[in-house]
Amino acid sequence: MVGIGYNYYFPIFEEALQRHEMPSELKYLACIESALKQNAFSRAKAAGLWQFMPATGMILGLEINSFIDERYDLYKSTDAACRYLKKLYNMYDDWAIAIAAYNCGPGNVNKAIARSGGRHTFWEIYNFLPAETRSYVPLFVAATYIMTYHCEHNLCATIGEIPPQCDTIMINSMVHFDQIANVIGVPVETLESMNPQYILDIIPASREKALSLTLPSEKTVEFIELQDSIMAFKADSLLPHNGEIKEIFVRGKRNSYVQSGGNKIGAGKTKGKAGKGTASGDVHVVRKGQTLSYIARKYGTTVNKIKSLNNLKSDNISVGQHLRVR
Repeated sequence: MVGIGYNYYFPIFEEALQRHEMPSELKYLACIESALKQNAFSRAKAAGLWQFMPATGMILGLEINSFIDERYDLYKSTDAACRYLKKLYNMYDDWAIAIAAYNCGPGNVNKAIARSGGRHTFWEIYNFLPAETRSYVPLFVAATYIMTYHCEHNLCATIGEIPPQCDTIMINSMVHFDQIANVIGVPVETLESMNPQYILDIIPASREKALSLTLPSEKTVEFIELQDSIMAFKADSLLPHNGEIKEIFVRGKRNSYVQSGGNKIGAGKTKGKAGKGTASGDVHVVRKGQTLSYIARKYGTTVNKIKSLNNLKSDNISVGQHLRVR
């Protein structure tokens, strides 16, 4: 967290906090919410760096639908977190209580204030808060301390997983990550990491609604030059028709599935129902539009492992094919 925080996330958080005239230390809240894992997902269905529940995210203006979940958008979710925290602070005029309300909701905090006889500091209402929230503010204090004084405790940052330099462009045509990957050679995993808000690996852009695509900086010009070829590549099989997604085997929607089990908060895996596709036990039935990389992500495994289990010599698979995944 020290490495990726100071070298990547914290400057972005600090810019947003400064813009909203808020304390810069609030950036450490993401450490205890998500451990700075952009695809973090909880059993309660909170998602992203700032762990918004679906309803809260939508109230704050984040788009959440079959194609897009902006709780995973670094910049939009950070701005939403700042606006929400500022709103809570304006309600209580106390950052500790605002942070508590971020965890359990203002309703629970209001009840705690009423039960405490109208007291207005965190420690005065402590005994009337939910058990998790009693620990939440001390956890924030601890995160702030250790992220500030890690050097004094001989904790050294690692910087091996810092995302590469990137550029963002606006597109006005629907495109699948596999189309981009095959034409300009950007791995699907890289596209997913840079564009986690697109939960089906599809950017549902149109002439009426342009959407952003983030790419490694060195690939931006190549994408622009080859955009027509990208959009045409296997469009019939990779993209939904007439705006329908019933033939696309959904990744499970991020509110019930996480790309990597390592990004899940809490034990166990959750399997979400997904479109028309079915998955039973350790065997997956290939549906239209699916690729090996998609199937590997769904089951938290790798393409090479699936190929080995099924004696596949190439990445080519066919609709209706049964594949062992474990």
